[in-house]
Amino acid sequence: MSEVKLILLDFDGTLVDTRRANALAYIATLEEAGVTISESEYLSRFYGMRCMEFMRELGFEDKVEIERLRHRKIELYPNYFNFVTLNEALWNWCQMMRAMGVKVWIVSTGHIDNITNVMRYLRLESGVDGLITGDDVARPKPYPDAFCMAMESVGVQPMETIIFEDSEIGLEAARRSGASYVKIAL
Repeated sequence: MSEVKLILLDFDGTLVDTRRANALAYIATLEEAGVTISESEYLSRFYGMRCMEFMRELGFEDKVEIERLRHRKIELYPNYFNFVTLNEALWNWCQMMRAMGVKVWIVSTGHIDNITNVMRYLRLESGVDGLITGDDVARPKPYPDAFCMAMESVGVQPMETIIFEDSEIGLEAARRSGASYVKIAL
């Protein structure tokens, strides 16, 4: 392997455990819309899905209503940040690598508002060099587009990059990017 110049971190489930906070924010949002799901149902069936797909699975078809619900979830999400936990071992290692000149980027299919709100809450903003979200790419994971965009932005090759991921879809995107990757289990 070549010298590592770039570390790409998935956010939800890799760098930060946001499962419970996301579940509770969605449950509260859906309750307001007259839909009841349990935390275990959300986590087993819907966690990691993009909002549009998740809402369609629940029977919502109107794009305006789905967008309204997505924004409402974003509004409610900070109420549950006390359930968010940082993968401190990974974060500390990345900060050590960053001190040695390696760039650290977050690459997530999540929505930018959700990610930046959690980053502010955990005070992570100054510890990363870049951020690519699902809002930045036309094709989400399992397509490698977001990872390739980060590598291109930094000017590095896949052989100079390590990706950290937790989901099968994210791992497939990492594999397709040509970079080395590590599976994280929180």
